[in-house]
Parts: sequence; C-alpha cells; structure tokens
Amino acid sequence: MLLEADGISFRYNKNSWILDNVHLKLHAGEVLGLSGPSGCGKTTLAQILAGYKRPHRGQVKLNGKPLPTKGYNPVQLVWQHPEKAVNPRWQMKKVLNERGPIDEELMKALGIEPDWLNRWPNELSGGELQRFCLARALGPETRFLIADEITTMLDPITQAQIWQVILQQVEKRKLGVLVISHEQPLLSRLCSRIITIA
Repeated sequence: MLLEADGISFRYNKNSWILDNVHLKLHAGEVLGLSGPSGCGKTTLAQILAGYKRPHRGQVKLNGKPLPTKGYNPVQLVWQHPEKAVNPRWQMKKVLNERGPIDEELMKALGIEPDWLNRWPNELSGGELQRFCLARALGPETRFLIADEITTMLDPITQAQIWQVILQQVEKRKLGVLVISHEQPLLSRLCSRIITIA
C-alpha cells in the first residue's frame, strides 16, 4: 500500500505558497521522517495528507487513487496538542468510541487505565490525553498514521512508551507512519529515511 503526495501546492488566501510542488511517498510498514523549520508547511502538509485540507494544486493518492472522502479515512492524523483534538463535553469512553469498539490490547499497551474512560478531558494530563488520541487514530482500518509533533510536550517516559507502541503497530500490521518533528535525534532513531522541506 502506498500514500503519495503528488505535486502538492497550498497557500492561505492569496499569500505566497506555503507548499509548492511537494512530492512524498510513504509505503506500508515504513517510518518516514519529515523535518523543516517552523512555518515551512509541515503541519499544513499533514492536514492535507489526512484529508483535513484540500491542496490548490496536486493530489493525495492512496494506492494510486484519490483519498476517500466518505467513510473511515485510512489515513489518520494525531495532532501536537491533544486537548484541541477532543470534544471537551465528551467523556473519554465516547471519544474512543468514535473509531469503533475499544481495543483492550491496544489500551493496555498504551497504559490507559480503565477508570480513565469515565473521566472528562480536563481531568487528564496531556500525556494521558495523547494516549487516547493515538488509540482513537489506530482503528482497525487505519493504514497510515501522520504523527505531527505528537510527543514534543510530553515527558521522556511517556514519549518512549508512545513510540514503542507505534513501532509495534508498524511491525504487527504494516502501518505506514510519517513522523513530523523538529527533533533530529528522534527522527534518526525512529525513521528509515528522513526528508526535509524548507
């Protein structure tokens, strides 16, 4: 399976192009790093790859076909700030149920305690929330995961646990992962190759 950005260009309003003719290929089972300075369009590209934004030029393809716009999206994005990615009026059990039945094995691997399911988002730490966001993104139909600075705000122990689970999923189900980060040591440790956009 292949996720491809084919000549992606994007700009906000009539400003200069934040992305200009970007090409990227992410294969199933691959962990690909994406780096670049702040403001170069990494997060915008992540949102385009996951279908949240549409490019002005170019196309996102899944196995050579346009990214599906209906039903479950096999390309899932996990954001840097988990508190902005969940509905504050939903208990965590409902947040998880957005993606379907709860995967007990995945919950255990991520260190999600059963009693957290009855809590509200503001009752959890950033690290606990990010575990839920990852569990929600790793639905059974997910084939590609876009991880946009997902552990930047977390303590080292939580960071290590989250990446260990992601790498296990890569091995277990041939998940393709795009790791977006400013941290070169992290990218070097996790990724088989790294690309840079300026």
